[in-house]
Amino acid sequence: MSDTTTPTLDTTVDAYFAMWNEPDAERRAELIEQAWTSDGRYVDPLQEAEGHTALSEMVAGVHAQFPGHRFRRISAIDAHHDQVRFAWELASPDGTITVAGLDAGEVTADGRLRRISGFFGDLA
Repeated sequence: MSDTTTPTLDTTVDAYFAMWNEPDAERRAELIEQAWTSDGRYVDPLQEAEGHTALSEMVAGVHAQFPGHRFRRISAIDAHHDQVRFAWELASPDGTITVAGLDAGEVTADGRLRRISGFFGDLA
């Protein structure tokens, strides 16, 4: 496994986290366009979305459920071939960790996300 990443992948993952943290739908749409293919698909144990509109609606729902919370990456980006993974946490406004997990996915040749599968908690 590689411990180095390309600037394109770093930029994509940064835009991915910015998407999760962006309350403004118009700005969020720009971040989704930057980070995701048009058929991008996100799944986790609680929700799923496919396509830019559905991704934005999913994020809006997370904002409604966890007002003021912020996602942040807490690991390096690990990548090989067209696969990527990284760890994250969701923190409340006072810094308390609400949930943490790992995302794994597929990226395209241009560095954008095609698929992300989110997992919550530590591996048992």
